[in-house]
Amino acid sequence: MTGIMQFIEATFQPLVLAFTVSNLFLMGLQVKRPEVIAGLKNPKVLLLIFLWGWVLGPALGLLIDWVLPLAEPFAIGLLLYSLAPCAPFLPVMVGKARGDMSFAGALVPLVAVGTVIFMPLMGPLLIKGLTISTWALAKTLLLTILLPLAIGAAIRECAATVATRILPAVNVFAKLTTVATPIWAAALYWPEMLGTVGSTALLSMTIFMALMGLITYRRFPFSLKQDQRSVMSLGMLTRNGSVVLIAVLAIPDVDPRLITYVIMFVLWSFVVAVIAARIFGKHAGETVSKNPI
Repeated sequence: MTGIMQFIEATFQPLVLAFTVSNLFLMGLQVKRPEVIAGLKNPKVLLLIFLWGWVLGPALGLLIDWVLPLAEPFAIGLLLYSLAPCAPFLPVMVGKARGDMSFAGALVPLVAVGTVIFMPLMGPLLIKGLTISTWALAKTLLLTILLPLAIGAAIRECAATVATRILPAVNVFAKLTTVATPIWAAALYWPEMLGTVGSTALLSMTIFMALMGLITYRRFPFSLKQDQRSVMSLGMLTRNGSVVLIAVLAIPDVDPRLITYVIMFVLWSFVVAVIAARIFGKHAGETVSKNPI
């Protein structure tokens, strides 16, 4: 067992890197330039992404941290998550929710760019004593988030045939790393995970995702159509755990409880997203029945 644990420990960080890069590369291979351009030309969409992603999210994270008695590593994890909207599994959830896939195709790259910009700038401001420089975090995110996303998008734009051929293999590899990462983390940090029983860690995640999803989905004077609101809600209630994990692992002498919180958030967000997608899918069916073509 010692040899196996040594292997898991030695390969954990490379696995996290592979998980992040492969999922972002996969996103890039599926990005459609007209959809992104349409998103960039729509000031309402850009405003909503900014407001929900980097105003409401951090504000809600700070409020939950103020209300709940969170241990410091859990509070740091929550605040970092508040700066990283949109999980890599968003396209799957959008399909279940019967959402606007074109809108999702525009949302993913825009949010990725925003995360690379705002997390390094806002992270040290929100989290006192965060022992990582703004540039170090920005450089890490640029190399692990934007670069694979941009390469994937460039291949799709310049060599669509190649993108189509490699997409299945990249998809399989991304899914394998997505499954393996929490397994590796559980093997390494299971005592810390058990230690969260009875704490407010899981409660903080649940409150954050439920409120983000509800507020984003609600109708406002500048609201979107139902199938677009469902995409926005799923994008904002889920969080990009790979981005947060990369940021956390860049912190010197990181507290294992922080890594535990990040991994637990990834797993729990998938469960919450499945529930939300089913609710949104039902709403989509009701919308169609009320407005038949």
